[in-house]
Amino acid sequence: MPVATNFTSIYEHEYEINFLHCYPNGYLKYTDLCNLLQITAGNHADLGGISFTDMQEHHQAWVMSRMRLEIDKLPKWRDTVTVKTWVKTLENSRSIRCMEMHLKGEKIVGCETYWAVINTKTRRPDALALPHNHFEKFQIDATIKPTNKIDIDDNASIIGSQKVVLSDLDVVNHVNNVKYMEWCLDLEDTKKLLNQEVDTLDINFMRELNLNDQADIHKLENNEYSIYSITKEHKNAYALQIKWK
Repeated sequence: MPVATNFTSIYEHEYEINFLHCYPNGYLKYTDLCNLLQITAGNHADLGGISFTDMQEHHQAWVMSRMRLEIDKLPKWRDTVTVKTWVKTLENSRSIRCMEMHLKGEKIVGCETYWAVINTKTRRPDALALPHNHFEKFQIDATIKPTNKIDIDDNASIIGSQKVVLSDLDVVNHVNNVKYMEWCLDLEDTKKLLNQEVDTLDINFMRELNLNDQADIHKLENNEYSIYSITKEHKNAYALQIKWK
């Protein structure tokens, strides 16, 4: 699709938080927070002519490699939030995209994401085939710290397992990145989640999981952090580091 006439390099979108987005306490789920941020990024890509559909003409797709969220507080049911996004860097097959969530004019969440272009036939990195110079790049940080590589301890204990089913997959035909988080948070202390004790979330994606794959979920924790890793056949596919308030 051509670049939309209303395309702008900084994009904003409003959402009303509905009950399907929320935990039983009425506050936004951490997984749905990630979904809203990524939907906004996807909308911006659509307007800018580098959407999934556009890229599939070249057998390409964006996949997320890393994500960092710094969370001051969560919105609740019936709140209207504004999500703002812009591209920080975009070169060859890599891009850094920033996002913020605002509530009543106050920034409540900052997010930095690191994306890669893959060829959906070879499943290998690929230089973006579409023009993108119309996206102005902004050296503006949405987070205090950038995305980082999580230190995974090979001695972490297995606390659960998961078989990949159809509902775990997305349009790129692999486990959607938010599903990994859902698997981990379902094994976390519910009181800490409901009390909004999450300070930051760091996420790494290292390997695809596909339909019928069997994965193991590992965990290490201390007073400050919980670190999850998901493996297939002893190889790391995903890591989540939670820093507690």
